[in-house]
Amino acid sequence: MKRNREQDEVPSPLIGSVLAPVMHLMSLNVRRRVAVVRPADRWSRRAPLLARLLRLERPTVLGIQEVLPDQAADIRVALGAGYEGFGTGRDADRGGERCEIHVDAERLQFIDRRVHWLSDRPDVAGSRSFGNLLPRVAVHAELEDLALGTRFHVIVTHFDHLSERSRRRSARLVHRIAAGLDEPVIVMGDFNGGRRSKVFEELFRGDVLVDSWATSARRLTPEWGTYSDYRAPVAGGPRIDRILVSPSVRVEAAAVNAIRFDGSAVSDHEPVHALVRCPERSLPDGGIGREVRS
Repeated sequence: MKRNREQDEVPSPLIGSVLAPVMHLMSLNVRRRVAVVRPADRWSRRAPLLARLLRLERPTVLGIQEVLPDQAADIRVALGAGYEGFGTGRDADRGGERCEIHVDAERLQFIDRRVHWLSDRPDVAGSRSFGNLLPRVAVHAELEDLALGTRFHVIVTHFDHLSERSRRRSARLVHRIAAGLDEPVIVMGDFNGGRRSKVFEELFRGDVLVDSWATSARRLTPEWGTYSDYRAPVAGGPRIDRILVSPSVRVEAAAVNAIRFDGSAVSDHEPVHALVRCPERSLPDGGIGREVRS
């Protein structure tokens, strides 16, 4: 019997859909749609590939960066009605490139949503003061786990790609925000921090946050560099995209997903994943969450 070539090439998920008490975290710099592109960069080509990836992985929490409004709309369609999202553009009118948080709505519920511009005036939309030419933003949500009756925070951000000063100042601001929150805290994003950058020194000060890759019990992939520019991934390359967590979060597995569909990448960055188990932080009234699907 002749086998179907497309069926032969269907990849398996690295982690896929999971049930409580663990959560599947996924972060991806989507790569904004641009006017002049190489074939690999065309959103019309990449959007179906990203939809295939999201159908495979079904993360509990998805953090995305560098996504324009029309791309964000495509991602919402790809995720389907079972997900709820929150995000904003970085500009003064909240347009432009976006950072967003999407969650499995059967498992998680938004309790609070906030936006921090990465500047000395984080509450002023479009503000910039750290040396970056363009505004940068962090979106922040407090979430309730409906299965466990606990709460946690998620921050998704994208640091400047040109200014090391801006990256360091942005890291100090995100660190200060995380340090002021009740644990557990999860920070996902593209930090643009290479080997010579001090950005992670700033983020890891004082045991507020740790690198999920470094603390994971299992690593499901090689330590690929996360910026491949659509080429083959490089082992040992800079992991500028990361998932950071409170030290109290147990990281059961971590991965850098160098998936290709018929040789094509979904973005110029590789997705990063973590399978985590958060410590209990009960609701203020001591209540417990409702049951979710089994």
